[in-house]
Parts: sequence; structure tokens; C-alpha cells
Amino acid sequence: MRILTLAIALSLGLAGCAHKHGHDQAAVAEPAPPPASAPSETLDRIEVSGSRIGAMHAQAKMVAEFVAPAPLPVDRENYAQIDENPIHVVAEQPLSTFSIDVDTGSYSNVRRMLNAGRLPPADAVRSEEFLNYFDYGYAAPAGGGQPFSVTTEIAPSPWHRNRHLLLVGLKGYEVPKAQVPAANLVFLIDTSGSMHSADKLALLKQSFRLLVQQLRPQDRVAIVAYAGSAGLVLESTPGSDKASILAALDRLQAGGSTHGSAGIQLAYEVAQQHFIAGGANRVILASDGDFNVGTVNHEALKDLVAEKRKTGIALTTLGFGGGNYNDALAEQLANVGNGQHAYIDTLNEGRKVLVESLSSTLLTIAADVKVQIEFNPAVVAEYRLIGYENRLLRREDFSNDQVDAGEIGAGHSVTALYELALTGSGGEAIEPLRYATQAAADGNPKAAELAHLRLRYKSPGEDVSRLIETPILRRDIAGEASERLRFASAVAGFAEALRGGRHLGDWTLDDVLATARSARGEDAFGYRGEFLQLVEMARALSSQRPQDGHLAAPE
Repeated sequence: MRILTLAIALSLGLAGCAHKHGHDQAAVAEPAPPPASAPSETLDRIEVSGSRIGAMHAQAKMVAEFVAPAPLPVDRENYAQIDENPIHVVAEQPLSTFSIDVDTGSYSNVRRMLNAGRLPPADAVRSEEFLNYFDYGYAAPAGGGQPFSVTTEIAPSPWHRNRHLLLVGLKGYEVPKAQVPAANLVFLIDTSGSMHSADKLALLKQSFRLLVQQLRPQDRVAIVAYAGSAGLVLESTPGSDKASILAALDRLQAGGSTHGSAGIQLAYEVAQQHFIAGGANRVILASDGDFNVGTVNHEALKDLVAEKRKTGIALTTLGFGGGNYNDALAEQLANVGNGQHAYIDTLNEGRKVLVESLSSTLLTIAADVKVQIEFNPAVVAEYRLIGYENRLLRREDFSNDQVDAGEIGAGHSVTALYELALTGSGGEAIEPLRYATQAAADGNPKAAELAHLRLRYKSPGEDVSRLIETPILRRDIAGEASERLRFASAVAGFAEALRGGRHLGDWTLDDVLATARSARGEDAFGYRGEFLQLVEMARALSSQRPQDGHLAAPE
């Protein structure tokens, strides 16, 4: 009787499973009925053959396998290692030199992870891209031929009462859409099998449709797809023929491996064939991951992109989805391609990147923009640049016009933050050398200056850079931070916390949240409100696991 009960239970269980999951488990069949010649069975005495016992064991195994959880997908995402900028003693190293960066991809990619309920790996967090995601309301240049304005502010640091934060902000001049030069765009779209997902090719199509609606008759668009082999999906088409462009986007299907190198070569060839002198010539690469066939040597790919940059064709990279997302390669290709790197995790982000920032993306107003700050050791004892680790330049690179640097587009803004310890403030983190020469403020003709700011840039089409210089005065030190600096410090502090928070002292995510709330200010598109939600998510996630030094857990 026990054996019959087991057989009935297995039969009913399998039948129920088959009914519930029909098309997914079509291979699971109901047990066959006994042959007609089999003796009748009663509840008092049952004769079960060995083959039937074996069949029931097999059915039990099938049930176990049926209800077993599916293995987690392998995470092949790739992020370049970031070695955080150290604290520098001004008396030993007074100069800080770096290239500007307008990328924002790190912020939206980390947002994707937090919304999925997980904390990001430390190397996915680039502090400068968190800072540059937000608009801080810098005044546009007043005129006089300078392509961008320069804003500085210095006030006490929120996470260390004996230190200060120095903000440096650049703002490019705005250009009416009607005055933006004609665009020659090539959409280079990854249609490999891994793109078959709602947050990948489907979202890509929706986002690019928004861009297409912004095209003017003088603009042109071609579409190149790559998967297994590269192919021209749409010949270069005037922006007035939106129906043909949209139809070509709709025809894209995911399948095959990722032959990205062949796609890049074809995309540049198409862009060169339809080059617009004085226009915005750009390849826009959209992908979820790596190039796994063709030229897979990343240095060779970067060399190719750098060579094409010299012909006047820029490269923008857009990331989608996760699992095999190669953030390191996408960001580096955009760097060497005189373009921007963004990550699109929602249709709203697609609108922000491809509609709201379209003029900034297409029209470069200043190229090879470099920043150099010389700190006065009579006033500043130590400094640390927050972020920009992969944009640092040597001292001699600043005046070398052969060294590539970042670009500013129309309306773009760039923000950099330094943490400073003023001389004699008690905020110094490094013990002074016994035999170091001390710079005295008394009698120093430059004692009124805290630092000297220099910027170099090239106007479009020029090979020789121009220099902007301005002193940062000691009298500019404010007693408390403005709303702008408070919000920027909250954003930088959040990025620092996600990276481990070793420079934040006792400052926690609660403090990040309180500072951001007090400085939320005008928030027309809700980006700052969304930031508050992300901090709350990170705080909740950090409280769900033991303190491990990776993220400061709230109390």
C-alpha cells in the first residue's frame, strides 16, 4: 500500500507540475497506464515489478530536478581597477594636473545595480562621473570669445571639521538648436544574442527613436549592426526621412556573437564617406558587452579609434544591460575617441542622454581641456583630488599640445572637488618631515593666494592651445558651504562611501542623506530626488550584511 501511495503521489505531483508549467516542461509526461493483461490490483496486496520501482525512482529524480532552482547567471562584467588618489603634501608636490571628463556612465550604471537590490563593486564607482551627472547652475560665459566660464568655491568639508573642500566648475556656452552644425551620425549597434533582452536591444531601440525625432533635414544617419559579421543596415539617410530610419531600427534582431571590431571599421568607413566639413561627424556605439570575435585586442581597438579621431570623427559609447557589460572598454574607447561614455538603464535616461544633452554631445566647443592647480604651501598643507584617477596628467603634459585631453560640448558643465588641509588647521593627515623647509606666510608676496588655477584648451579646428589663468584667493574661503557645494559634497561623499569610505571618517550614509536633503534645491527633472532614493537603497542594502569595510553601514 505504501508503494501504491507513493506512485499515486508522484503521478499527481507530475501531473500538477505539467499543468502549471506546460510549455516549459513538455518533456515531463504522465506515467503510462498498466497494460490490459495486468492482474487487478487491490489495496490489500500489490505486486510491483523491479522495472516499475526503477521508473518511480526516475520520476522522483525528475521531480527533484524540476523544482531545483536555476543556477545564477555568470557575472562577466568588467571594470578597470581604480587606485584612489592619495593625499599630497603641498610642500613636496604643489601641482595637480588632470584632463576634464564629462562622462556620466558610472552613475547610471550604479543606479541600475542599486535598483536591482545589490551594492556595486568598488571599481564600478567613478566619483567624477557621479559629480558630473548633476547640473550645479554655473553661470554661462559672459562673452569675449572664451568658450566656458570658471567657477570656484571653498568652504569647510562636511566630513572633517578641520578640512575644506575646493570646488572648480566649468560651464560651456549654450548654442540654440538651429545653430548646431549639421550632424553626420553612424549608429553602430550590437545585435549579438546577448542583446535579446528588454533592458538591452528593446530599450536601445526606444532610446534611439527619441534621438531620431530630434533630427533635422540637414542631419544624416546611417545604421551599422554587428553580430557574427558586420553589416550596413541603413545607408546614410537625411534626417527628414524619419520613417526609413525608424523602420531600419525596428528591423534589428538579436542573434550571433559580437564581431565588434569589424563593425567599428565599417562604421568609420561609412562616416568618412559622408563626412560633413565643419559638421558633427560621430559614430555612436551601443552595446551590452565585449567584442568576442574579430579583433579582440583592446589596445588595437583603442589605437584604431585614436587614429580615426585625427580625421575628425568622434566616438560616443552607450552601455546597456548587465551580465557581460564591459564598462572598462566602453569608457576607454570613448576617452580616446574624443567622445562621451554614458550608460542607459531606463528610457528616461535615454531621453536625458540622447535628447536633453544632444547639442552638448554633437557640438564640441573646446578640445583637449586640461586643468592644473598650483597650491600655495604657505596656505595649503595637503590636498586630495576626488576622482579623475584615470584622467591624471604629468606636469609636462599640461603645456604639451600633443597630449590628448577631454572635450567640452555646448552647454556641458564639469565639476571637480579637492579636499584640502590648510596650513596649521589641524586637519593634516601626514606627519611633516623633520628637515622639510617650511613655507612661512609672513613676508610671502603670494600669501593672499590659496592657489593658482590654469586651464588650457583648443578651439575647434586649432592645433595650438590657449591658456586661462586665475588666482584662488585666501579671502574666498567661506564660513559655510553654499547649497551648490553642499549637494556636490553629498554626491562625492556617496561615491566615496560606495568605494569604502576610507577618507570619510565617521561620516555615514545618514549624513550623506541629510546633507543632500538640505541642499536639494531646484529639481526640475527629479534627478536630485532620485539621488536621495539611491542613497536610501544603499543604506538599506548595507544594513543587510555585516560591516566589511566596503560600505559604511548606518547605525
